[in-house]
Amino acid sequence: MDFETVMQELEALGKERTKKTYISNGAHEPLFGVATGAMKPLAKKIKKNQTLAEQLYSTGNYDAMYFAGIIADPLTMTEVDFERWMDGAYFYMLSDFVVAVTLAETNFAQVVADKWIASGEELRMSAGWSCYCWLLGNRPDSEFSASKIASMLDQVENKIHNSPDRTKSAMNNFIYTVGISYLPLHDKAVETAKAVGPVEIKRENKKSSILLASENIQKAIDKGQLGFKRKHVRC
Repeated sequence: MDFETVMQELEALGKERTKKTYISNGAHEPLFGVATGAMKPLAKKIKKNQTLAEQLYSTGNYDAMYFAGIIADPLTMTEVDFERWMDGAYFYMLSDFVVAVTLAETNFAQVVADKWIASGEELRMSAGWSCYCWLLGNRPDSEFSASKIASMLDQVENKIHNSPDRTKSAMNNFIYTVGISYLPLHDKAVETAKAVGPVEIKRENKKSSILLASENIQKAIDKGQLGFKRKHVRC
């Protein structure tokens, strides 16, 4: 399936209501408003196609960029490719749910995520923390250094309240993910969540939202989700 055909298919799947929702979350034109679930049949037909993914991502069209992440072949991508994709990720649904997810399937994910966390840029930091969430929620605990993850929890505790909003949200999710999906540091994550307390996320023209990792960890424990790992990072 070629680039033009895929763009036509995506446009046909667009819904005005979905488009409005994406725009309210930070997307901007061009976009069609395609629900992520509606992309699955198209993705099944194409499977992985990095050349097509690159063409779609470079359009700047949100739906095309999202779909690029679904059909990308991360094992053919380099660190330079991910930096380029990150440069094009203009809001969190691209940085955290396209770039970070795709990065999490590479063998250099932690190296790049560490650079992004240290970058001082809101969306790069957000993508870096999010990438660790995707990794911890999918890979065996043995693939991580407990001392490194512990120092990252300390970093979150010390810096979360002074970080930019999207980074705050990803850091909060990191505490939760360590608490549920990385058993060696479950107790430390619970302590960190209590020490951090409520995290306020300001939203433009909307009421602020309050994130509470400790409550979410407890809810997941009550549902029997302790030790949860996803089979696949990407859908």
